[in-house]
This record gives sequence, C-alpha cells and structure tokens, in this order.
Amino acid sequence: MINAERAKRDVIVIGASAGGVQPLKDLLQLLPPNLPAAVAIVLHRSPYHETRLPMVLGQHALLSVLEPADRDPVLSGAVYVAPRDQHMLFEDGLVRLSRGAREHHTRPAIDPLFRSAAERYGPRVVGVLLSGMGADGVSGLIAIKKAGGVSLVQHPGEARFETMPCTAIAEDDVDAMLTVEQLAAVLSALAHGETVDAPRPTRPALT
Repeated sequence: MINAERAKRDVIVIGASAGGVQPLKDLLQLLPPNLPAAVAIVLHRSPYHETRLPMVLGQHALLSVLEPADRDPVLSGAVYVAPRDQHMLFEDGLVRLSRGAREHHTRPAIDPLFRSAAERYGPRVVGVLLSGMGADGVSGLIAIKKAGGVSLVQHPGEARFETMPCTAIAEDDVDAMLTVEQLAAVLSALAHGETVDAPRPTRPALT
C-alpha cells in the first residue's frame, strides 16, 4: 500500500537516460491536464548538441512543458525539463540551474534534482526512475525515501535499458515497479492524496 497516510504528493521528479525519451513522451501524454503537481524531468543529454527536447516531450502532452530559466517559480501543472549542460535543482520555491560538477559523468544529472527535492519538499515528493544505464538517480531516490517521499521505477521488463531501474530496486526500498501506463495512474492518484495499492517489487539480479 502506497500513501496509506493519504498525504498530498505534489512534487514529481523523473529521471531517465538511455531509452528514456519514448517512456517520457508516453507518460506525459497520459498525465491529466489538471494534475495538481509540479513535474521536473532530467534526461541525460549531450552538452554539445542543441536539442528540442521540451518540444518533443510536449508535442502530445496535456500539461505545459518548458525548459526553465534560473529562478523560475515552481508551479503546479507545469513540467520542467532540465536544460543541457546544467543541473536543475529546487530552492525556496524556485527552479535553480547550476553548472556544478558533473555527477555520474554527466550534467544535467538526476541525483542533484532528486536530492534537492527531498531536502526542500520531503514527503511531498514522488521520485521516478525510467529506462537508463548506470546508477544516476539511485542515491537520490534513496534520499527521497528517507525524507518520507515515494520511490517508483519503470518496470524493468518494459524499459529499453533496465540497468537504472534494476539498480534502484537492488539498492533501495522501492515502493513499486510499474509500466508507464500504471505510472501515470499512480502519479495522478498520489498528487490527489489518494492511497494506491501496488505490490512491492522483488529484487531482480542485474543482467
């Protein structure tokens, strides 16, 4: 049972790497336009090539998808996509952008966003790890759980690259592993303060 205390989880942070664009597109297409939560996304991106990631992700989304400027306010119903070569953080109700040291050999990295969300919003946070290689986001997901938040991963059987979700399952007490369709429904329910019945994942071996 997730969110038995029926707390409102209105800050959703999502991390993805290799194979992450399609599940992000699918997820945003399924989230309702009246979602009472702010959504922040980090996808590993090349610092050397300009991309139109917000446009790609927002093409069929029902929420407003944007690449934030430093000090933009964190607003419910908005989806913030980390710009290339900058970490995205939360600070005092604002989105902060930083060219701090790379983590996991990348910038933007998932862990800085997850850690800052845990520090600033505690039990209001839902962290989600989608398809990807490596372990970026795992320690951040652990921080979210320690702060009283909820940790979710894309089902490894659905993810194009399962390493990141599998590593999270192996190292963290993940609340659930879900398909993208299930994630959309669960995120919406949690944002409305509803209790969700989802089985906890077993810990698969890394392949």
